[in-house]
Amino acid sequence: MLPPHWEIRRSSKYNKDYFFNKQTGESRWDLPTEALPKKKAKFRARHILAKHVGSRRPSSWREENITRTMEEAEQKIRLIREDIASGKLPFEDIAAIESDCSSAKRGGDLGVFEEGQMQPAFEKAVKSLAVGELSDLVYTDSGVHIIERISIDKKEEN
Repeated sequence: MLPPHWEIRRSSKYNKDYFFNKQTGESRWDLPTEALPKKKAKFRARHILAKHVGSRRPSSWREENITRTMEEAEQKIRLIREDIASGKLPFEDIAAIESDCSSAKRGGDLGVFEEGQMQPAFEKAVKSLAVGELSDLVYTDSGVHIIERISIDKKEEN
């Protein structure tokens, strides 16, 4: 893969390929390596969200006007986490019933996302988890979450 603005051209005089920068007009025989675009890391996770009155949008598919306090949201997520960690209930089943996020209809699965797409605290938590690991409580502007990192299928990597 070439850095931005570079392309391969063919020298008619020497009958060999060279590299040409369309932006600067520079040409060279050796492969340009400066400023190669970095591939962003990809993640996949599912979560359960409990919104509260202080959430940036205190409504959900379940409830038009959320009135629970932050403490009540924490307590709700804590109890749900205990049920999942003990094996009492599968994550995706309880997410479908209890999560305030629209991902509930997919068992809390957010699909594949790249670095920088989620709120910083959420992304930091996902990065710190091993596949299959369950987070402690995570606080974002959306509310209180628990997160499970899940594996990315090979077809989803690209």
